[in-house]
Amino acid sequence: MVKVCILKLGCIGASPLLEYVLDERADRGDIEVRVLSVGAKMTEAHAEELVKKALAEDYDLYIIPSPNASLPGPTKVRNALGEKGKNVIVISDAPARRITKELEEKGFGYIIILADSMIGARRGFLDPVEMTLFNADVIKVLAATGVVRLLQVELDKVINSLKAGEKPSLPKIVVDKEVATKYAEYRNPYAKAKAMAAYEIAVKVADLTSEGCFKIKERDRYIPILAAAHEIMRYAAELADEAREIEKYGDTLVRTPHSSDGTILFKEKLMEEARGR
Repeated sequence: MVKVCILKLGCIGASPLLEYVLDERADRGDIEVRVLSVGAKMTEAHAEELVKKALAEDYDLYIIPSPNASLPGPTKVRNALGEKGKNVIVISDAPARRITKELEEKGFGYIIILADSMIGARRGFLDPVEMTLFNADVIKVLAATGVVRLLQVELDKVINSLKAGEKPSLPKIVVDKEVATKYAEYRNPYAKAKAMAAYEIAVKVADLTSEGCFKIKERDRYIPILAAAHEIMRYAAELADEAREIEKYGDTLVRTPHSSDGTILFKEKLMEEARGR
């Protein structure tokens, strides 16, 4: 039995459903997953609280999804766990690219998702409804372009090594459009092209949200820029959905459910039985 602890600080698109990616039907008998969170806050004080909770019980694997893993809060959490010799995987967005060398030097794994772009987080624009809709669009992009399957496959590789009593090789992946769509396993080249386009569009959202959140002070300028960013993500989600629909029409949509022992199964035709590869 492998014990997995997911430590959440703040929210990126990969965060809300991460524990369910590991056990989508709640029937895996080979893992136990616990989720610890301090909500939207990412301060060092909140990080310290999270570390205390995480170290109160011994886990085999710690996964830390957060925005901008270079910030003091996420840094404090992973360093505290690293000092204890824990297996740690960081999941973050584009700003974390600048610390990949540091993460490798300290023995951390990482999955940096470039399309998991920052939300338009200014009071003049963002309310709970807008926040929810944006994250729904991001999640659809991550699911339909291959990122969710990448998380499933790469995290399960580590879990399988731990099950076998081996020292795991932690992932070191920066997820661009080509990496993501490889895991999507689209058979139709137009589906793959649409998925690539959706991913790349989602990447560009961060250019506008960072501009609107950090560079522009005038309210009458930053509000339409942030609104435009969210509109772009909405269209990226629609395009990602179109890619998946193409595969449905040809009955070539790949599904990779977990078996109860944690094995990743495979099926392509809707009505066929899932099987091992």
